[in-house]
Amino acid sequence: MITLHHCVSARSFRPLWALEEIGVPYQLKMLPFPPRVVAREFMQVNPLGTIPAFNDDALFMTESAAICQYLAARYSPGALDVASHEADFGRYLNFLHFGEATLTFPQTLVLRYTHLEPPERRQPQVAEDYAKWFHARLRTLVPLLEREAFLCAGRFTAADISVGYALMLAEHIGLHERFAEPIARYWSRLRERDGFQRAMRAQGDAAVAQGVSPDPSPDMRPFGSR
Repeated sequence: MITLHHCVSARSFRPLWALEEIGVPYQLKMLPFPPRVVAREFMQVNPLGTIPAFNDDALFMTESAAICQYLAARYSPGALDVASHEADFGRYLNFLHFGEATLTFPQTLVLRYTHLEPPERRQPQVAEDYAKWFHARLRTLVPLLEREAFLCAGRFTAADISVGYALMLAEHIGLHERFAEPIARYWSRLRERDGFQRAMRAQGDAAVAQGVSPDPSPDMRPFGSR
């Protein structure tokens, strides 16, 4: 049985989206954000205190892009996965990890230094510098997305989920207004997918059923609407 511990619209949305695209059964356990502060019992599940926390029987994983890679390879070969014998295998791996390591990382610093820190510790210049970093790296996708609908292999893959979540986070924290037109069109295509829409409904329904706010973290809401 697959179990995913998730906070609304946090990094754990990546594996949730993958699960909905694949259609494999899973159990979704919702947590308030940040769980290591407001749901201390979660530390018994994941001593890091971070989400996602993912189980597939005895397997335990905590890295969102790695979970997507695992789900794609194990449960969606030839669809969300790109196999090692395919020409775009290397590109697939690169974009799969680009979404987290290159795009999501600077956004977390923007969020931290504009809102999460107490007022006396906020750093507007740091936030602006990392926002520029994010957009500079995101713009490297423009030539590709002017030619292609998806990032690799001529189809939607887990790499698109990884990068797509970074675009979702950008919208939440107000960085989407500077998207280049090819990026904006790509994000629009992704969010219109049935799998994305099912994942959005799944987290909302599960949050309400489990007594968690169905809205993004209060720390994220001031930076953009959903």
